[in-house]
Amino acid sequence: MIPVLTSAEAQSSDRLLVERGTSVETLVERAGLAVARTASATAGGSYGRRAVIVCGKGNNGGDGLVASRHLAAWGMAVDVFLLSEPDALGSSAHAQLEIASRAGITPRAGSAEGIARALDRSDVAIDAIFGTGFRGVPEALHLDAIEALNAGSAPVVSVDVPSGVEGDTGAVRGVAVSADVTVAMAAPKLGDVLLPGAAHAGVLEIADIGIPSEVLRADVSLLEAGDARGWLPFRPTDAHKRSSGVVLVIAGSARMTGAPQLIAQGALRAGAGLVTIAVPETILHVVQAGSVEPTFLGLPSTDGALSEDAWDVLAPELERFDAVALGPGLSTAPAAAALARRITMESRVPVVADADAVNAFAGRASELANRSAPGVITPHTGEFGRLFGIPAHEVLEDRLGFVRKAAAETGGVVLLKGPRTLVAAPGGDVTINSTGGPALATGGSGDVLTGVVAALVARGLSSWEAAAAGAFVHGMSGDIAGGRTGEGSTASDIARAVPEAIASILEER
Repeated sequence: MIPVLTSAEAQSSDRLLVERGTSVETLVERAGLAVARTASATAGGSYGRRAVIVCGKGNNGGDGLVASRHLAAWGMAVDVFLLSEPDALGSSAHAQLEIASRAGITPRAGSAEGIARALDRSDVAIDAIFGTGFRGVPEALHLDAIEALNAGSAPVVSVDVPSGVEGDTGAVRGVAVSADVTVAMAAPKLGDVLLPGAAHAGVLEIADIGIPSEVLRADVSLLEAGDARGWLPFRPTDAHKRSSGVVLVIAGSARMTGAPQLIAQGALRAGAGLVTIAVPETILHVVQAGSVEPTFLGLPSTDGALSEDAWDVLAPELERFDAVALGPGLSTAPAAAALARRITMESRVPVVADADAVNAFAGRASELANRSAPGVITPHTGEFGRLFGIPAHEVLEDRLGFVRKAAAETGGVVLLKGPRTLVAAPGGDVTINSTGGPALATGGSGDVLTGVVAALVARGLSSWEAAAAGAFVHGMSGDIAGGRTGEGSTASDIARAVPEAIASILEER
């Protein structure tokens, strides 16, 4: 996993390195050199090319000034613009201004017109306006400069985080630079990987500025294929269907007969050896007609939804399974909700709870901390909000903070769906899934994810590993399906792509 830093963690890492004997000036020099190299590569070379560097008053401005000096030494013409008076620059940026001046670089006072004119004849632009600590909305000259960079034809290289993106949340409350490349120093920042900020970052490059990995202290990470590869199980030559994981799907109602079928497909495509679908007996024939591979269990129902009496049938069956996928399509009928709560709380088999199984605990999330077995809950934003009594728009304001608190309160793994999916552990660790896109925005996609995660739990992964790897596989499956069928991709298309996604991840093993 790639560590992802907050602005405070980045500053702490810098301080620790300074305490070990590396000067601040050395770190700034390394950062500016990394930006210069990327800018040169983006421009297609240095000699005879022209760059525009727009510098704010903070450390990023200092990095931009260092980059201008290196680019000029390599034969590139540079137009440097300061958005603050020299006396208002921070100590690092002011020191670099003096060094750049001695090297023959004469920055100009920034103006919208001047920046726009320079951009018209440039081959690359460097955004060194705001740093990772930026909050709020760009104003006045800073706003004008960002708009000029976005309107120009030159590719833009941003330093650490695109200006206008909040470094600790990824929020964009006004206008932000749309970078072609973002050079993140030592590690990505939250604003680079959380949407909507991630959509402004372009290609994310991580620059090695000499900070050892043990100094990079973060409890948020970016999930990579190598992480999923290390967790995904591999069937031995003597495998049989029961050794490959047995999943029980409890889902569906009279109006939601597709949900249990999609969960089962997700589980089977993720390698579960056996899947049993348990549904209201009144819809059993419908679900059977649409599913070939699973076995089936009809359960007592009332008005097309499961009744509490279903527990008497399920209880003696549960321990035959390695994981339970619970919730989608159950309905919010009081009896079905009561059953979902009982299964979640009393099952000694890990439960992956989604949709109506999450809704069943609305306003009573703390009860989940007393589950009999570890499990995963997989809400989308609306379900998360109902579970914790928080308006959905507030959840969207701080998805990272809320998912971390949710995992602590429930004592289990929480997978918060959405772009981008977050997986949180009770101890505070959060990983950000990097796969998936618009193809996942289709009904039933989340049901497939529930099945994938349940299959991975059944095959021996921990709740954390199954949720993280499942999110990665599901997102990649959506990417594959979207590449084939575009916006017409369905949940069934996503399920069919799961084996290919897993094979692609495992091919380097």
